[in-house]
Amino acid sequence: MASKLVTIYYDGLCRLCSREINHYRKMKGAHALRFVDITSPDFDSAEEGVDPVRVHRTMHVKDQLGHLHLGVDAFIRIWDELPALRNVARLARKKPVHLVLEAGYAVFARIRPLLPKKSCQDSPYCEVKA
Repeated sequence: MASKLVTIYYDGLCRLCSREINHYRKMKGAHALRFVDITSPDFDSAEEGVDPVRVHRTMHVKDQLGHLHLGVDAFIRIWDELPALRNVARLARKKPVHLVLEAGYAVFARIRPLLPKKSCQDSPYCEVKA
């Protein structure tokens, strides 16, 4: 299902992740983004067309054509939509920079489940370790 918006799948229980998403929401260009909390009780991975396990391990962004961008490429896709970050996206595409970002993201993705979470009540993912 293709959307006119770029869809960002994020971990709403992760404090750091939520802080970054809230920063994006306030930026010029955010109207082109759709934010989906993968820890919401309403989240349906099948309806969204994403793997239910993988989406909890790696950042996912779906573009307007329905193509998935994962990890660092997901962030680059977000930055493309936000005028203030387009130069960052261009820089991040350069091979040496991209490789460093991928290495850093791989470390972050491994420790993210260990980061402090928001208080949790209704999410089926409260106790799940990605």
